[in-house]
Amino acid sequence: MSAPTSTPSASADCDFLVPDAGPKPLGPTPSQSRFQVDIVAEAAGATEDKSPNSDSSTTVPSSEAAAPPEGHGAGGGEEAKGRFRVVNFADPSEAGSAASPEAQGEGLQNGDTVMSESSLHSSTGGQHHYHYDTHTHTYYMRTFGHNTIDAVPNIDFYRQTAAPLGEKLIRPTLSELHDELDKEPFEDGFANGDELTPTEEAAAKEAAESKGVVKFGWVKGVLVRCMLNIWGVMLFIRMSWIVGQAGIALACLIVVMATVVTTITGLSTSAIATNGFVRGGGAYYLISRSLGPEFGGSIGLIFAFANAVAVAMYVVGFAETVAELLAGVDASMTDEFNDIRIIGTITVILLLGISLAGMEWEAKAQIFLLVVLITAIINYFIGSFIPSPSKKPLGYFGYDGSIMWENMGPDFRGETFFSVFAIFFPAATGILAGANISGDLSDPQLAIPRGTMLAILITGIVYLGVAVSTGSCIVRDATGNLNDTVSSQFMMNCTDAACKLGYDFSTCVKDGNSVCRYGLQNDFQVMSMVSGFGPIITAGIFSATLSSALASLVSAPKVFQALCKDNIYPGLGMFAKGYGKNNEPLRGYILTFIIALAFILIAELNIIAPIISNFFLASYALINFSVFHASLANSPGWRPSFKYYNMWVSLIGAILCCVVMFVINWWAALMTNVIVMGLFIYVSYKKPDVNWGSSTQALTYHQALTHTLHLSGVEDHIKNFRPQCLVMTGYPNSRPALLDLVHSFTKNVGLMMCGHIRTGYRRPNFKELSTDQARYQRWLLKNETKAFYTPVFAEDMRQGTQYLLQAAGLGRLKPNTLVLGFKNDWRDGDMMNVETYISMIHDSFDYQFGSVILRLKEGLDVSHIQGQDDLLSSQEKSSGMKDVIVSIDTSKDSDADSSKPSSKATSIQNSPAMQKDEEEDGKATTQPLLKKDKKSPSVPLNVSDQRLLEASQQFLKKQGKGTVDVWWLFDDGGLTLLIPYLLTNKKRWKDCKIRVFIGGKINRIDHDRRAMATLLSKFRIDFSDINVLGDINTKPKKEHVSAFEEMIEPYRLKEDDMEQEAAERLKDSEPWRITDNELELYRAKTNRQIRLNELLKEHSSTANLIVMSLPLARKGAVSSALYMAWLEVLSKELPPILLVRGNHQSVLTFYS
Repeated sequence: MSAPTSTPSASADCDFLVPDAGPKPLGPTPSQSRFQVDIVAEAAGATEDKSPNSDSSTTVPSSEAAAPPEGHGAGGGEEAKGRFRVVNFADPSEAGSAASPEAQGEGLQNGDTVMSESSLHSSTGGQHHYHYDTHTHTYYMRTFGHNTIDAVPNIDFYRQTAAPLGEKLIRPTLSELHDELDKEPFEDGFANGDELTPTEEAAAKEAAESKGVVKFGWVKGVLVRCMLNIWGVMLFIRMSWIVGQAGIALACLIVVMATVVTTITGLSTSAIATNGFVRGGGAYYLISRSLGPEFGGSIGLIFAFANAVAVAMYVVGFAETVAELLAGVDASMTDEFNDIRIIGTITVILLLGISLAGMEWEAKAQIFLLVVLITAIINYFIGSFIPSPSKKPLGYFGYDGSIMWENMGPDFRGETFFSVFAIFFPAATGILAGANISGDLSDPQLAIPRGTMLAILITGIVYLGVAVSTGSCIVRDATGNLNDTVSSQFMMNCTDAACKLGYDFSTCVKDGNSVCRYGLQNDFQVMSMVSGFGPIITAGIFSATLSSALASLVSAPKVFQALCKDNIYPGLGMFAKGYGKNNEPLRGYILTFIIALAFILIAELNIIAPIISNFFLASYALINFSVFHASLANSPGWRPSFKYYNMWVSLIGAILCCVVMFVINWWAALMTNVIVMGLFIYVSYKKPDVNWGSSTQALTYHQALTHTLHLSGVEDHIKNFRPQCLVMTGYPNSRPALLDLVHSFTKNVGLMMCGHIRTGYRRPNFKELSTDQARYQRWLLKNETKAFYTPVFAEDMRQGTQYLLQAAGLGRLKPNTLVLGFKNDWRDGDMMNVETYISMIHDSFDYQFGSVILRLKEGLDVSHIQGQDDLLSSQEKSSGMKDVIVSIDTSKDSDADSSKPSSKATSIQNSPAMQKDEEEDGKATTQPLLKKDKKSPSVPLNVSDQRLLEASQQFLKKQGKGTVDVWWLFDDGGLTLLIPYLLTNKKRWKDCKIRVFIGGKINRIDHDRRAMATLLSKFRIDFSDINVLGDINTKPKKEHVSAFEEMIEPYRLKEDDMEQEAAERLKDSEPWRITDNELELYRAKTNRQIRLNELLKEHSSTANLIVMSLPLARKGAVSSALYMAWLEVLSKELPPILLVRGNHQSVLTFYS
């Protein structure tokens, strides 16, 4: 393959374009690594694409080695799945010569050199571009003049979904840049979460199919819709009445109050909309991504329903106007109600047709309706400046200061300020009309703030203008009678404005009660009368109602579709499907049509109207609260580009929305709150499998951090002592009995950490460790175990335990008690493991920890029962890890869902490493621990395994009326007594009684019993019985002593039978061996352990649980084999026994 030569005269500092002169190299097969070393010459067989439409420009580095040419080869369809391949570069010294295959073969292999197989797809034309530059996905990446796979910042690296019309570009992982060259870069998977979640894949598919989609700018998409929705029929048929009731001043105050609420909500909406990319779904999308699925799911459903019913409200308003016109010309079809139903049904069918025709047609209809509406408003203002004598009897006199002054104050007739405000406020809503079609906006981040805020400003000014205008030229009461004029001599004594202008309308006002038919207070059509051409006002009313109905008919399905796509309510998934290039929710349109038609046929919407207004207000309140909540959480991810918001103003806005809800209608507000809370509880209970990085999560972290830091400054106190346990479980599902028992007394009381020490002969695989940490933490959460899984790598068990004892926890949330399982197989394996095990107990005391050991006679470790011993996961095989704590591999994960990828959108859970592990788990026929899976092949269990399996579940069951026997032989500060107390407070153990056993002398039994009873009563710990054991120091039976000596025989040093030097060497190499001197020195203590076992069998053989003081062995004096033998002989052949030793600091007190 020939290559273009570098031009000597080319500048070393810049790149230049040359025509594409060669074929594109073939990529490796999918089975190859993306770091597969290939000779570039292998591409010589590729054919050249000579299409004139192809983009053949190529940027070539001028000062480095010659780059092979590239074009659109026929082999392009065989591109590799991987992103990069290491290739051989020609030696830089030969940059001026053609790079022949031989020369390339002799070239230096550069481990950092990379060949990109993916083409850059521009966001405009979607053409393939093969660049040799430094700022795109390049063929040979050249960063700052060097061949390297390290990439410069690129927007495509940060996309959650595929780039428009192209692939999602991925930056090199840390492993690719940092790990040794001999390490397979893919063995751990990707670190960046390269694989997409199902939601992201759907979005990527949408992006890929988005060619030709209709998108709206801020004027047509937001401004027009919001203005149409805010300017409703209220403007034409209620605004004048509000001025008549409240007066100009209070009417303006009502408009300003409503505008303040909507403005604050508009600012909050703008802030959320500019804090990242906004998809379709409007208010639901904004709230759910800010506050999480619980609030978003509850408000999304009622918001979509409110929009659907709002369609019926607006259509009925239109139908009522048409029916009045028909009745005015004696053209009624049937009676009034049926006319409304017929006209409403025909209207909503026509509106549905416009909506189904597509968003482009709907947008054209909206613009036409806006033109009609603006014409009607202008028509009114023009008419208000044209005096007409014929209109004076109807109350219109033109602009006059006396009329304005008379109408300035209120004149409430059967209304109050708040009732009038409640009537007006729905006219100010509709500010989310643009945001609701956020998915159809070309740039939602620009369009929503600009369009919404401008719409609020324009409509607010018009409402104020109409209020001042009507109040300045129309009197409150008029008879409509031309003969009600007054002579000039009577005008001298006039007090009201109409009288001063020559009319006396007092004939229809009797005893302060008006029976007038005209004027601001009485005639809803007064604006039509004032206007230059009355029918245009009627057209404006039609336009206002139809445009609002059309906007709601579009909004409801869009919001509902977004809600269904997120699968918040599983039964509604069928409505998520979209059709056509615009992904139109046709099923949602039909559902909205059915709901609207049902309410139109009811034709009585006075009851439902306040509920709908409250639904909208609940949405506004939550949008405002979202901004406050996100600001309060102080998350680095909250950085909206719209800066004109304030968290406290948003909080005030949320409170105002709630107040307005109750002002409008208190019972509707209560009903709205009940519905929202009901849906919130339902979604919280269902726990949808989504993660949107909501402010709720951010605030949880913020509060946890704040409280943890605050806790660090709080001094310890005995009354607040809690057992905070570091439980050496290994993988959490390998020792269920240990996990369940400790969880029983730490749940909602103290900290529980599941420690897992992993040792290996090769270098640690830390990525695998973090993957396991995420997986098993999820397993604990799914099993409702309130614990943290904390794995560490260490050279051996003791070192790992020391790491955990020193570093586990945070601040005051640190463990203070080490919990171990008893080493049942201590006699079968390497005795150095016993040395390590006993050293762990010694270390815990050195670190001032308490120690707890659980023994079940059947054993604790169930990891081998699954029947999958030979099915090691590829992690274990590749890393050569040997799990010392527990011989379980990740294929024995008892997470029931581990065989299928999770859809949770967390970076760890969705990383390919995680999914790779889960897929491998699936290959290993994963089955849940202790659960039968019909699909899994049944593995017959032997008797001992069956017993072990049953024993491992015993602490999950209700314990019934049994006993917890506490053998409190030595005072350790009270931990031996506190644990049983905490245990019997739990639901499963509450029927068990505490029996206390203490040591004592035969001649002081009654005294010791009374003393212990007094102590327990002061501690306020209930007990059923106290037994004083006066025969602890009695010699044990000979056969038991003989059995003990036989057990320790293999572990004795027997130094008397060998030379001293040989004995010392043996003791140094095998420090666990028991010396004769040691055995003799601790003969009495040995006999006590044997005797205690006899007493335990005698008194506690039927107990549900035995809690006993753990015998101590002096470090350096008692060998690990002897100590282990003591623990063995003390606890053998007994019910579950918990050996407890606190750190000898008081954990109980009887002081208040």
